[in-house]
Amino acid sequence: MTDKELVQLFLDSDNPDYAFNLIVNKYRERLYWHIRKMIISHDDTDDVLQNTFIKAWNALPEFRGESQLFTWLYRIATNESLTFLKKKRTKFFLPLVDVERQLSNSLEDDSHFNGDAIQKKLQKAILKLPEKQRLVFNMRYFDEMKYEDMSAILDTSVGALKASYHHAVQKIEKFMEE
Repeated sequence: MTDKELVQLFLDSDNPDYAFNLIVNKYRERLYWHIRKMIISHDDTDDVLQNTFIKAWNALPEFRGESQLFTWLYRIATNESLTFLKKKRTKFFLPLVDVERQLSNSLEDDSHFNGDAIQKKLQKAILKLPEKQRLVFNMRYFDEMKYEDMSAILDTSVGALKASYHHAVQKIEKFMEE
């Protein structure tokens, strides 16, 4: 089913749970990995993913279809991830550098991470990026998302996104050479 058909099924159905489960099944894995690249921890990612779908469930009746469902869900997931990281910083009164260090340490201890040493080094390099560059890099490099879609999700110009991606790549290359 197309996204438009899924939304229509949700809105018109006597059983919106069924339609929403179809949406969840269609996007769960992609959203999980999008969130996981920012949050790192499997357990925290599951929590943020669950919050994403709860927000989507509550807001879906007002979904106007001005953007693709995928874009709309990504925006919710991105905002939930950023909110989670902000709460983590403020809850423990941690500066951004300490949160990044904590995420990097959790990457080392994560039994769910199955990458090799180079992948781990790449993830650590990505964690050293400023939040916006990290987000843009993940969406472009891993998700192969078009700049126009990222622009709709992040509400940022395509030019600014291209610049963020370029700077992120340069910083990652420098870190990988060290």
